[in-house]
Amino acid sequence: MADRRTAIKTILAGTAAVSAAGMLAPFTAEASTMDLDAPLKGNINHSACRWVYNDLTLDQLCVEAKKIGLKGIDLLGPKEWPTIKKYGLDSPMCNGAELGLYDGFNDKKFHEQLIKNYTEMIPLVAAAGYTNLICFSGARRGKSDEEGWNNCVEGLKQLLPLAEKHKVVLVMELLNSKLDHKDYQCDRTWWGAELCKRLGSENFKLLYDIYHMQIDEGDIITNINQYHQYIAHYHTGGVPGRHDIDDTQELYYPAIMRAIVATGFKGFVAQEFTPKDPKNKIAALRKCVHICDV
Repeated sequence: MADRRTAIKTILAGTAAVSAAGMLAPFTAEASTMDLDAPLKGNINHSACRWVYNDLTLDQLCVEAKKIGLKGIDLLGPKEWPTIKKYGLDSPMCNGAELGLYDGFNDKKFHEQLIKNYTEMIPLVAAAGYTNLICFSGARRGKSDEEGWNNCVEGLKQLLPLAEKHKVVLVMELLNSKLDHKDYQCDRTWWGAELCKRLGSENFKLLYDIYHMQIDEGDIITNINQYHQYIAHYHTGGVPGRHDIDDTQELYYPAIMRAIVATGFKGFVAQEFTPKDPKNKIAALRKCVHICDV
């Protein structure tokens, strides 16, 4: 009996190893044959998040972004927009009006300040020629889903006429509450989609962060297909660890990107992974952009 158990374990281990190798082989082969100097295909508008590259000046990052073929830099405010304009780059996800991740629209005590901030920022975004302005639900702090939705609707509805007038989209980010942002309320795609339905405006949508949603709910491609009409923007990141989106992590990004393209998405996909090798951040960015360039 002991010999039989040992044999079964050996067979299963071998099968698992072969299966894992089989799954990784196409990704590894695809990555190894990529021409990292080739022009990007143009099916996806590529961007990168500024905070990841804070060791570079914004001018330096813009120069490198242009070499790779990026079209924008995410998470910049009015003071930084003139710099990216010099390089012909977009600001596909603007920031600067929020109070942080945890003090958001789901709590009425923050509405007065948030409405003031966004009322001032929306016209600036429009005047600069940009479209998307990030916002956050905030922490639950004991609120039910219903209370969170109701409070968000009450606050955001005061801003939507101004957003509609200026053709600016308020974009709420989906973040995981399991690991990185404990107690954050907009932590599932269905929760954000329900808020979109209740607001009923094309000027409120979601930022679908693939890393965060893999942690909290999985079913990435299924959720993209089901809720893509509510998604204005995407962020990337390897799981686990939010590192490079290569074959060392569990998501197969080429398939995810093909699913995004198949929905007819015309917005931006921004790289928001933290490179494993901090000395070669730009090389990692170039590689991961090409992995996503389907």
